Amino acid sequence: MKSPVVKRSIVVAGHKTSVSLEEAFWNGMKEISSVRDMTLSELVGEIDGNRQQGNLSSAIRLFVLDYFRSRALQQTQPTVEAKADSSIVAH
Repeated sequence: MKSPVVKRSIVVAGHKTSVSLEEAFWNGMKEISSVRDMTLSELVGEIDGNRQQGNLSSAIRLFVLDYFRSRALQQTQPTVEAKADSSIVAH
């Protein structure tokens, strides 16, 4: 599935800037900002304020990746714990 890069203007900390991301990352950002009850600009501002190095687009991609990776791990964690508990009971 091809996800072309989409360039959008966004206001971050009172300054207008352009960010180029694949559509999948824009969609992920929208989902995260909705879950966190904040605007897209607020979320990008938070990411921008926390980044150590690199450009903003890269920081956003890494943030989105980390968010969904953490969520996936949380969903599998009860399964791993349940297996561990059942193996303890079996002994």
